[in-house]
Formats: sequence, structure tokens, C-alpha cells
Amino acid sequence: MHKRKSLFGLSCLAAAMLALPLTASGAETVKIGVILAYSGQAAASAEQMDKGIRLYVKQHEKELGDIKLELIRRDSTGPNPETARRLAQELITRDKVNLLTGFYFTPNINAVAPLVSEAKIPVVIMNAATSATIRMSPYLVRTSMTLWQQSYPLGQWAAKQPGIKKAYTAVTDFAPGHDAEAAFAKGFTENGGQILGQIRMPIKNPDFIPFLQRIKDEKPDALFIFVPGSKDATAVMKAYTELGLQQAGVHLYAAGDCVPDDELPNMGEVPPGVVTMSFYSAAATRPANVAFVDAWKKEYGPDATPSPFAVNAYDGMAAVFHVIKEQKGIIDTDKTMALLKGWKNDASPRGPFLIDPDTREIVQNMYLRRLEKLNGKLANVEFETIPMIKDPWQRLNPPPQ
Repeated sequence: MHKRKSLFGLSCLAAAMLALPLTASGAETVKIGVILAYSGQAAASAEQMDKGIRLYVKQHEKELGDIKLELIRRDSTGPNPETARRLAQELITRDKVNLLTGFYFTPNINAVAPLVSEAKIPVVIMNAATSATIRMSPYLVRTSMTLWQQSYPLGQWAAKQPGIKKAYTAVTDFAPGHDAEAAFAKGFTENGGQILGQIRMPIKNPDFIPFLQRIKDEKPDALFIFVPGSKDATAVMKAYTELGLQQAGVHLYAAGDCVPDDELPNMGEVPPGVVTMSFYSAAATRPANVAFVDAWKKEYGPDATPSPFAVNAYDGMAAVFHVIKEQKGIIDTDKTMALLKGWKNDASPRGPFLIDPDTREIVQNMYLRRLEKLNGKLANVEFETIPMIKDPWQRLNPPPQ
């Protein structure tokens, strides 16, 4: 019954799209649909992303000349695939958006992918980080990262550290967590490490204490964690601190989502020295990032700090502006995808990046960061750069010929 209902929805969408012009037409207004989890457990990260969108638009809207930009925001309320799918269908058929963007959670964009394939609507993914997602539609590109980009090289590095031979992994139980788990384990074991065990934690309303206590009792040398940012990040870091895992000799390595810059003030006295891998830190001294952080504080207040989620959205809007300007506001799907494939941005706060023309994945620097006190406040201090990493999953899992 569910399958029949889904096919009916796609048929309705296709019928609606037939009513639209088959060729691109000039428009004074370019409509962009933004689907984010503005409420629910990831609301803080969605707010960061929305601020990143608004800051980029404010800084660059004059570059559009007479072209008007209309952003139509919709709230998925969390990892709710059916809600995301319904919102996307409304944006495509009723609001007649030219592009879609946002998408914090992987399950949401995975549910939307068949719709955008049917309607031929380009999508700039601003966060959802599961590697396989990008192959679900030829109209998807990503300006965030993948968990394989972060976790695989982190596992390689961790296994080479003195005294780190045995590790446990603890990840949120959904597709990005599964990617993070597999990637860290592969990098760690390929370099001589041993995975003692793997724990998957619920995506909604998790209590991290029992999971981390179990790991502490197993006495590994290291623990790798992935949670999807926002309040979950603060909760898991507080659990790590309260249980005294570092004092027990359990070194923490994590994907960057566990210590987003905007959440650091809420984490209390996290033991310094936690090592993470990410594409961005607000503490980075790159000139483009210094300017970005200054603009952020000017716009949102002296105590405001941008997180990696903010940069994902900021760079996503740079991609959107690129295709609008190059097409002078006349959005053609095939031209849009051609413009995004191979697009380079050397002015991002994260450093240089490009969209791989073959995979439509982002290629970017990854930074090893150590959690330290900087001017009396916790900060992710970058100490090593791994330049221009392609998504390792794409290399390890080539598409069928």
C-alpha cells in the first residue's frame, strides 16, 4: 500500500511538472526552497545555517543586479523523511522553486532525491553527510563534507599515536553514524589498530551516560564518537567529562560535529586535548576566516560564533549565487549542473574547495584540531592540514559500470 501511495505521489508531481515550461524562461525572481530542521533537536544548528545563508545574501545581493532572490523556508522539524518529502513536493509544484537547498539530515534528502530526479530540480546540500546520498539523484551537489572525509583520515592518524592500539566507537544510529563508524574503523585497523567494540546510540532523545559507562568499563585506549551536532554534541561531551574517561586513560577522537564552535561555551570544563577532524574551525587564522568571523560578530553580536554548519550554508549560497549570476537569473537545470560541476571557491572561510565534476562531491582540506583554551575560552585549534581530500568512500566504492 505504501509503495502504491509513493508512486501516486510521483505521478502527481510529474503531471504538475508537465504544466511548467519545458524550456528555461527569463524570470525577475529566482525562487530558492530551503528545507531545514528549524525546530527539534537540531534547531541550534539550523539557526547557524540560516544565519550563514542570510549573511552571504546580505554581503553579495548587489552582485545580482536587477535579479530578485526569494528564499522560501520550510521546517522539517528534525529527521522526518515524510515531512521533508511533502515540503519539497509543495515547493516544487506549488511554489515553483528554481532550486532547493538546506537539508541538515540525511534521511530527509534521501526521501527528497526521487522527487528532484522526477522534476529535474537542482539541489545544493548544505549538510547531510552520507556518502551514498549523492548517487541517489544526478541533480544533487554537496557543499558540506562527508563523514568518510572526516573519519577515515582521523582513524589513520589515531592508530599512529603512541599507546593507541585498541579503540571503541560510539555513533548515532543513522546513515551518517554508520559511515563514521565504518570509516574510522577502516582507517584505524588498516594502520594496525584494533576495534574492541561498536555502539550505536538512538537518534532521538539519547542518554549518553550508559553507553559511555559501558565503554569506560571495557578500558580501550581510545574512543571515537560521532553525534549530529547541536545539543547532542554538548550532551555527549558532558557525559565524557562527568564519567572521567580521560582520567581513566580513554583518549577521545571525534568527528568535528561533536564540538561545533557555537556549542563550546555550553560544554563546561571539557578536558583539553580532545582531537577532532573537520574542514573548519572558527579559531583558524586564515585571512578569509578572520574576515568571516569578524563579519559574523558584527552581524549577530560580539559573543556569536560561527560553526561548521554556518560555513556549509554560507558556501552553499556562494554556489547558488554562482549559477544565478552565470545564467543572469534564467535558471536552466542542465546549465546549472554543468556550472556546479568543477566549480572552485578559493575565498571560503574553510580554505579552498571545489566540486568534483565526476562525483559532485566537495573536495577540500581537512584539519586535525585539538580542543584547547584560547584567551580563556575553549577553541578548536588546528594543528595539521591534510590537503584537498576527495571523499574516500567514492574511491572505495566505485559505481557499477
